[in-house]
Amino acid sequence: MKRPKYSRLILIFLIALILGIPAIYNLPMVQERVGWRVAELTARIKYALSPPEEVIFVPEENTVSPTGAVIQSTSIPTNSTPDAPSNLPQPTSTQPLTPIPKSISLTGVQHEYQTWNNCGPATLAMALSYWKWDGDQRIIADFTKPNPRDKNVMPYELTAYVEEKTQLQVVLRVGGEIALLKHFLAAGFPVIIEKGFEGRDFDGWMGHYVLVTGYSDSDQQLKFQDSYYGPDQVMGYKDFESYWRAFNFTYLVVYPAERKEEVATILGPQADEKFNYRYAAQKASDEIYALTGRDQFFAWFNRGANLVSLQDFAGAASAYDEAFAIYPDIPEKERPWRMMWYQTGPYWAYYYSGRYQDVIELAGTTLDAMSEPVLEESYYWRALSREALGDTQGAVKDLRSALKFHPGFEPALTRLKQLGITP
Repeated sequence: MKRPKYSRLILIFLIALILGIPAIYNLPMVQERVGWRVAELTARIKYALSPPEEVIFVPEENTVSPTGAVIQSTSIPTNSTPDAPSNLPQPTSTQPLTPIPKSISLTGVQHEYQTWNNCGPATLAMALSYWKWDGDQRIIADFTKPNPRDKNVMPYELTAYVEEKTQLQVVLRVGGEIALLKHFLAAGFPVIIEKGFEGRDFDGWMGHYVLVTGYSDSDQQLKFQDSYYGPDQVMGYKDFESYWRAFNFTYLVVYPAERKEEVATILGPQADEKFNYRYAAQKASDEIYALTGRDQFFAWFNRGANLVSLQDFAGAASAYDEAFAIYPDIPEKERPWRMMWYQTGPYWAYYYSGRYQDVIELAGTTLDAMSEPVLEESYYWRALSREALGDTQGAVKDLRSALKFHPGFEPALTRLKQLGITP
């Protein structure tokens, strides 16, 4: 009887481990066919022994740097900033947008199922396919996540791919609303959304990208292309908004350069990046007092993220303190324990408020709770905080770990060079 192909790959992997050849395990073919199975088994074992939903991070409130002042010992790393601006023109009119139809369903997207941990590249590939781009998720993944075991691709990394590797343009904003999505769709622009994700076949809450391609007011539903569940999925407006809240209502719109003015008009005042952050911060503040439980946790988290983008780091740190204070009251089965896989805002807020020990503790808590500690951002921010507290040796070790899990990660490379160390 002929063995299935994946059985041969598993055999190769086991032989590689025995012979001490870990490089074979990192081959793309092995990762796609076998890597996720090994990772899933490893995760199940570790999470059974140490349930991650039981892990609680408690920040040390109102702590400051040893000198009593907020210290910025390094410049803000450019390719790790929360949201990179788009060079959109200001809208030429403040008139209300043209009324839109009751329903829209865009066609022309080539659906693509994701490989392991690859929803970001797969969703971007679908968005690009609408504009006749010729490629697939693997090309994007090679750029955005050189380590195939990376747990997440940040929105700014997807943005960077569009700007650097295609002839198209992209706008990345937060604080989105269903009404705004509908205007983009009515104008012929599918929209990438980052949102929470729960369902069959996986353990607990996680983050996920989808491409929204339609809506129906009569059904009160959005239609989207899902790299995990398949094409033409639907979800009610209310449920979609709740899951979207988990990621600060983040959205990306890819478009041809000649349609820049049209995109700016739809965005209206949201075309201005600082206005967008202020708007989103106020939206989060309003929601804080209207929500409870996990949704309120997300609202506090969103306020922190937006204040970080406005460089109000002390205010952001206070917002994150409130979020982490709510977290233990969320039922364990509902806790978003993977939150720090996708967010770096708390690191920014605590670090630039001089709360270095909080950064170290949060990064350590995040990495220790993972089945595979592969978050380059957590290593990076812990490195900066260790350096600020005088632990240069520990900082260098973390910077090297960041590069191990994300080869070429520019902030880590830059900091090592500033320390006079060859990466």
